[in-house]
Amino acid sequence: MFYHETLRPGKIEIIASKPMATQRDLSLAYSPGVAAPVQAIADDPAMAARYTARSNLVAVISNGTAILGMGNLGALASKPVMEGKAVLFKRFADVDSIDIELDTEDPDKFIEAVALMEPTFGGINLEDIAAPECFIIEQALRERMNIPVMHDDQHGTAIIAAAGLINACHLTGRDLKDVKMVVNGAGASALACTALVKAMGVRHDNVIVCDRTGPIYPGRKDVDQWKSAHAVATEARTLEEALDGADIFLGLSAAGALKPEWVEKMANQPIIFAMANPVPEIMPDEAKRVRPDAIIATGRSDYPNQVNNVLGFPFIFRGALDVRATAINEEMKIAAARAIAELARERVPEEVAAAYGVQHQFGRDYIIPAPFDPRLMERVSSAVAKAAMDSGVAQDSIADFEDYRLSLKARLNPTTSVLTRVYEEAQKHPKRVVFAEAEEDVVLRAAIQFRDFGYGTPVLVGRTHAVLAKLEELAIEDPASFEIQNSNDSEHVPEMVEYLYQRLQRRGYTERDVRRMVNQDRNVFASLLLALGHGEAMISGLTRPFAQTMKEVSLVLDPKPGQVPFGIHLMIGKNYTTFLADTTINERPTKEELAHIARETAAVARRLGHEPRVAFLSYSTFGNPSGKWLENIRGAVHLLDEEGADFEYEGEMAPDAALNAKVMELYPFSRLSAPANVLIMPGLQSANLSAKLLRELAGNPTIGPMMIGMEKPVQIAPMTAIAPDVLTLAVLAAAGVVG
Repeated sequence: MFYHETLRPGKIEIIASKPMATQRDLSLAYSPGVAAPVQAIADDPAMAARYTARSNLVAVISNGTAILGMGNLGALASKPVMEGKAVLFKRFADVDSIDIELDTEDPDKFIEAVALMEPTFGGINLEDIAAPECFIIEQALRERMNIPVMHDDQHGTAIIAAAGLINACHLTGRDLKDVKMVVNGAGASALACTALVKAMGVRHDNVIVCDRTGPIYPGRKDVDQWKSAHAVATEARTLEEALDGADIFLGLSAAGALKPEWVEKMANQPIIFAMANPVPEIMPDEAKRVRPDAIIATGRSDYPNQVNNVLGFPFIFRGALDVRATAINEEMKIAAARAIAELARERVPEEVAAAYGVQHQFGRDYIIPAPFDPRLMERVSSAVAKAAMDSGVAQDSIADFEDYRLSLKARLNPTTSVLTRVYEEAQKHPKRVVFAEAEEDVVLRAAIQFRDFGYGTPVLVGRTHAVLAKLEELAIEDPASFEIQNSNDSEHVPEMVEYLYQRLQRRGYTERDVRRMVNQDRNVFASLLLALGHGEAMISGLTRPFAQTMKEVSLVLDPKPGQVPFGIHLMIGKNYTTFLADTTINERPTKEELAHIARETAAVARRLGHEPRVAFLSYSTFGNPSGKWLENIRGAVHLLDEEGADFEYEGEMAPDAALNAKVMELYPFSRLSAPANVLIMPGLQSANLSAKLLRELAGNPTIGPMMIGMEKPVQIAPMTAIAPDVLTLAVLAAAGVVG
């Protein structure tokens, strides 16, 4: 609830895409300047794609009659889900999206309301509408509207499931036209899956669809027109009987609907898609116990082969919008399914595997690509756009698909995908993270989320009674279940004092001094928990300036051997990330330190999905103007030359020569192939000032400072951090991305 409420309520906002600073800007945006595009569109409606946002705008529309697995809770209650879907459109495919909730269960009223909005949108994504009304609504809107309309609950699931079935059949040597399939469930998603696989070659007579009553066969009295379209002659009257000898089970029904003993009766190498959420028709380990030869997919992220709609709908609409398609037809859905299937069969490039954590190669546990595979955007969108052109529903054409694929790759920031993977990796390998200032509301909220989302165990440092009281204030039902470490009663204090006294006794500290620090300084106490193995990472910084926190941590922890600790700020834009270093520690770095900072920051950039292009910044660009503070920068470049660094780097150069493509043209000898994404600052003053100015003035999300180079993963958050900032740093430290 805090996530949906904090900063500003909800998950979306509208921002202007053009300058709005001067009276001239406003006169162009509105009156009188707006009259020119108005007349152009009146003369030629196709010009709306050129002069307005319509060609990249999708409406996510629901009446709340089938919200997730929660049922009919009404239009208003569906708004958080629809906002979330709008965010996914933007996050995965750079499609602008607005959520619309219609307060009616009357299909005719719903249809009329949506149809009247055609001038506003380039596409319509219907969501969470109950069957059979969803069939009526989608069909009517497809007939009335001249833009793409898709009910994602039906077709999104169908496309991803079809991709997985293509690959499962490929692995088991089956041909789609010969397989025998049983579909359990006759709702919107199940019937859409059935229709799509038939369009792809599975024979009608080879598919038995079952609802709660059993198989649907000709003459059954209690079926509607949509179910009866899939009726086939069969003697089977139960799901168990229908499964005898079946090649494929496709379930979109209820938890536990498929019994292990029924799986035993299926054909050799059975294909089981148990997609009920959150609990599938049969758990994969249950199915594997009776049929080790089975290929299994579910809707869950904690098992292989997740059927996840986010693999499809953003990229399907992306391709459809880019050619101004008038519909999303069967050819486009099939093209999407085949593109997804083909991507899973390709070897994952090493750089993608390293950056995005895609460890599997094509096989029984990898028949569907990972949702964060960055290649999905270019492959699926291109396939959909081409299918729209080939099938005659495209109003624009793409002349060069290679250029189009490159433009798609450039639309998104890889950091966002990698961070998704980092959070998932943290869930798979949970760690103990020490939260040094657990009496602070912001820190405690982050620690609660760290535990609730399964990233690991938070170790809370603070006065026991104060932390427990805060947990109760935050409505935690079981405050005592959290591990709290208090220096007043911790069993670890004796070993801490001994360890730290051995470390500091020749630096002017008495045992009494050490005992006082352990008992009174939370950063020292928390660092000792880490040093002595009672935690695996640490987060602090909310109550004291960075330099003071770093001084206290350094009493206990050393840099990694041969390394220089430093800090990185990440400035994250819509389709770029810029890495600034060192923004925290080294006031006037030597040439050796600058070269080291460049190498390590380039490595972090690669771990976050970017090919580093490093610029050593200065007030001088290649000696103009001259100055006395340039030798260390030139020396760092020379050191990288000598060692043959495996990334692009250049310097000394002013920021415009590093970041502005037109200015870069003035220096054709520069070794940077494109604007820099790693900026190595000449000193702490310029670095820290730049990072804070950009954070305050630019308005883009910022991560950091992220501390690199300590012997144990320690992160020091800024004093102004909010709970999501602290959580991100804690997860990055726990996952080993930085530290």
